[in-house]
Amino acid sequence: MTTAFSTSDVDARVAALREQIQATEDQLAQLREQLAHAEEAQHRAQDAGKLETDWQQEIMGALNNPDHQYYQREQAPQRFGLSNADFKRYGRQLIMPQVGLHGQLRLKAARVLIVGAGGLGCPAAAYLAGAGVGTLGLVDGDTVEESNLHRQIAHSTDRIGMFKVDSALTNLRGLNPNLNYIPHRAHLTPTTALDIFSNYDLVLDCTDHPTSRYLISDACVLSGKPLVSASALRTEGQLIVLNNPPRAPGASEGGPCYRCVFPRPPPAESVVSCGEGGILGPVVGVMGLLQALETLKLITASPDAAAPPPSLLLFSAYSTPQFRNVKLRSRRADCASCSANHTVTESSLTSGSMDYIAFCGVTSPIDILPRSSRISAGELLSTLSSSLPHDDEAPVILDVRDATQFELCSLPNSINLPYQGLSNRLRDDKQVLEDLRGRDVLVVCKLGNDSQLAVQMLSAATPEMKSVKDVQGGFRAWRNEVDPEWPDY
Repeated sequence: MTTAFSTSDVDARVAALREQIQATEDQLAQLREQLAHAEEAQHRAQDAGKLETDWQQEIMGALNNPDHQYYQREQAPQRFGLSNADFKRYGRQLIMPQVGLHGQLRLKAARVLIVGAGGLGCPAAAYLAGAGVGTLGLVDGDTVEESNLHRQIAHSTDRIGMFKVDSALTNLRGLNPNLNYIPHRAHLTPTTALDIFSNYDLVLDCTDHPTSRYLISDACVLSGKPLVSASALRTEGQLIVLNNPPRAPGASEGGPCYRCVFPRPPPAESVVSCGEGGILGPVVGVMGLLQALETLKLITASPDAAAPPPSLLLFSAYSTPQFRNVKLRSRRADCASCSANHTVTESSLTSGSMDYIAFCGVTSPIDILPRSSRISAGELLSTLSSSLPHDDEAPVILDVRDATQFELCSLPNSINLPYQGLSNRLRDDKQVLEDLRGRDVLVVCKLGNDSQLAVQMLSAATPEMKSVKDVQGGFRAWRNEVDPEWPDY
């Protein structure tokens, strides 16, 4: 049996293979660069050992001979493990007792992986690069969009369409060209996570969805890496340091993992993205900066220092106080990832049998209504065009976005009834039910998800309606199919 491929399929395949080859060549170039740095460091260490011995002998000679002019001897480069350029660049933090020479040397030797080059990853990466973390890896498969720019500060207008990883590295190399940067131009998956994590000392979770949070945490437990995780939405954020200290599953002295704190994912319908719920740029910036701060504290800490007790930091921009700290328990005895009876294993991860999408119940975009309960954006246009103003027989256009979005843009004569709180409104406000009685109701939202849930809720609460349908694809479909000037936010 012969399978026919269209020209577009072949072109897409060729383009994908070229991208894969380019990514492999870039990775090979990075490995060669790492080898060169490692060999250089090896030679420096050998030379430094001999230099240190000669230096100590000369100091003892100076102490025994008052006429010895030791101070006139020209200092050799990197006598103290850092170059003069390093002292100049990092001097303001070197003189702090929390960092000092040993802390800066730990930073220089550290290998840190940042998963996500967006609102959290951009500021976190910038401050880690500025502080002199020797190797920074970035993982992200997305490209820069215009809607990213108000908060993802490593990107710029002229780099729209570029891989976020490449855009961020352009920014970082301009900030500090002396570090080793490793790009990973693909989304993290269960089959690739352990291989990538094995090359780093510490991981930052700068993603924005439960599926990636559970995956990253599981991979950190299995690979023995501390994890600095943060999230932000609207005007609030959370920060937590997990798997610190990193111990094998079952070790009671190890730090809790993400599953210990959140054994069960939130209901899929309650998960709101920045595109749906919004985000204030400085809020996600604050959380990314705090991730960088916690990472620097972990790296520069003395190896003998005890790990601080686990806690969850909560930030709310419009609250007083803005910060609250919640103490957390240690590892859960029944945790699926880090307990003695853990079910998340290396083989289950690398084999692909771990289905994080199914575990989190992700259904986005949702599709829960029959075709008979949906209309297209074009059909909505026909309905509006054939309806007269103030016609009691005309369908009711029910906009279930929140009041702020409704104020931004709305269809003429539409009614705003936000999905958040809709069940209470239907229960407590009898006038709403009365206004919909005997009418055709068309429900619309931004993307076509909330509108479907609202149709289900309305059908159960107001059976006296003539009909109730959702507009498939919401205002995104309206913009794409009907009105290209409709605001794209």
